[in-house]
Order: sequence, then structure tokens, then C-alpha cells
Amino acid sequence: MRAHAYALVSILLLQLPLKTAAAQLGPSALWATTAPSRIQAQSDLTYLTVNGHESKLDIYRRRGPGGPDPVLIYMHGGGWVSGHKGDGMMYTLAWLEMGWDVINVEYRLAAVAPAPGAVEDCLCALRWIVSHSAQYQIDPSRIVVMGDSAGGHLALMTGMAPVSAGLDRPCNPSGDAPIPKVAGIVNWYGITDVTDLLKDPQHREGTLQWFANVANREDLARRVSPVTWVRSDLPPIITIHGDSDPSVPYRQALELRDALNAVHARNELITISGGKHGGFTPEERVRAYVAIRKFLARYGLPTAIQPESDKPQ
Repeated sequence: MRAHAYALVSILLLQLPLKTAAAQLGPSALWATTAPSRIQAQSDLTYLTVNGHESKLDIYRRRGPGGPDPVLIYMHGGGWVSGHKGDGMMYTLAWLEMGWDVINVEYRLAAVAPAPGAVEDCLCALRWIVSHSAQYQIDPSRIVVMGDSAGGHLALMTGMAPVSAGLDRPCNPSGDAPIPKVAGIVNWYGITDVTDLLKDPQHREGTLQWFANVANREDLARRVSPVTWVRSDLPPIITIHGDSDPSVPYRQALELRDALNAVHARNELITISGGKHGGFTPEERVRAYVAIRKFLARYGLPTAIQPESDKPQ
């Protein structure tokens, strides 16, 4: 008993310097400092190969046993013609801090594949993630998709497009397998009506590049427009959009909101007064994330790291 007591005291004494050191850091500094010990990265995992092109994704997930964990799937912006999955890392830090795993998705840009290539990739990425959920300790019932600008459009399409749209054929050639349902969609100033942009000389440059040499342009634009697939049983959607956006008109956010409200679909629009196309101030981002956290909580999704005892079995 005496030896056991000495051992216990020794362990406690060893922990004291760690606790004292941690006390010198604020909560955000402590999280950033310890994150590499708790989060591991796996980069450039191939989820789809089309015509020799490998589409890849990166996974940032909690180390150690346990799970399954909620996961955010993020799609970067760039007008379907530019950008890289690595560009989105800073946009996902708030989710890692909340205890979510994060997956950043790379998709085929216009120079590699015209429309609907990017949509096909993101739908196939969702299928791959769900089919590998056990391997990566992912909870398929707690997947949220998020993106900004063109990435917002892709997040909306990933969460809204039904299998009948025929937009996942590279990974579902028979068209028989239903598309996995996500738990929520976070749309940062994304395109909601592609047909509207094609008709708008001021805003259609990137859209024209994505649709270069595409036959039946109007039909395809309708199929890759989120507003086309509005229905009452959609996952909840939150949109953040500046009302002075010079790239994706604010009317696109209003059109989606009004269409969702008309069928009583769960949704919320957060308007950034005077906000441009992203580039929001710290205060505006805080306001947006307060709304996002309330949105997640409303639908039973976590907004903080859960103790092991509270995680679903």
C-alpha cells in the first residue's frame, strides 16, 4: 500500500508542471498548441479517378480510439476554374476547435472537366466518405457540407441533388444507389441559380468558362442549380451572404431562401450588411459563427468537443 501511495504521489507531481504550464496559456492558445497532439492529417487520398485524373481529399481527424465523430466536408471556392483544397484550411479551424473532423475536397476544375464535373466529384466524394466511415471513425449521420462561393454552390448541390439528377454517374453508373443524406448544409455566398448567372453579363465570366463547349447549356445549368432541387425534406440549410456582394449577387441568396420557405424547408439566411464577396471582418465572422453554432445546436449537432462518455456508442 505504501509503495502504491508513493507511486500515486509521483504521478501527481509529474502532472503539476504540465498543469502549471497550461495555466499560462489562454483557451485559444492552449487549443492551438495542443492540436497537433490531438488531430492527425492524411493528405491526398484518391476518392475518384475519371479519364486518368485522380480527384483527392485531405482528412483531419481526432487521434486515438473512440468515435464515430461528426465530420465537416469542405469545398473551396474559385468560380469552378481555380482554387485548391489546401486553400480552405483556415476556413475549417472553427470546426476542428468544436471537435469535428474535417475533410477538404479537391474537385476537377473547368480546365480539366467542364460542367458538371465539379458537381460529380463532390457527390462522389460524399459517397466515398460514407463508404469509408468505419475506417476513418466518421459518423455518417452527422455529416455537414460547407463551401464558399463556387464551393457554396457545390455544398448545396452535394446536400440537395437527388439521384434522379444523374449527377453522380462516375461513381454510380447504374443510377440505382441513393445519394447519402447529409445532416446540414452551410452555404457561404454560394451560387444558387446557375441559369441566372448565365444570363447576367456582369457575373457570368466564370460560369461561361465552366460551361465552355457544353451542349444543352440551359438544361445542364438548370440541373446544376440548387434552386431546381428545392423540396420539403431537405437537410437544414444556413446561408451567409453579404448584401453588397459584387461577384455572386445577393438576390441569389434571397431566391434560395424564398424557394425553401415556399415548401417549408428548414433554412436560415444570415445577411452581412454591406458585406462583399467574403473578406468579412472578424466581427462579421463572429456573428456568422454564433449563428452557425445555434443552427447546429437546433438540429442536435455538436458545437463543442464532447467528453468520451457523452459520445454516441
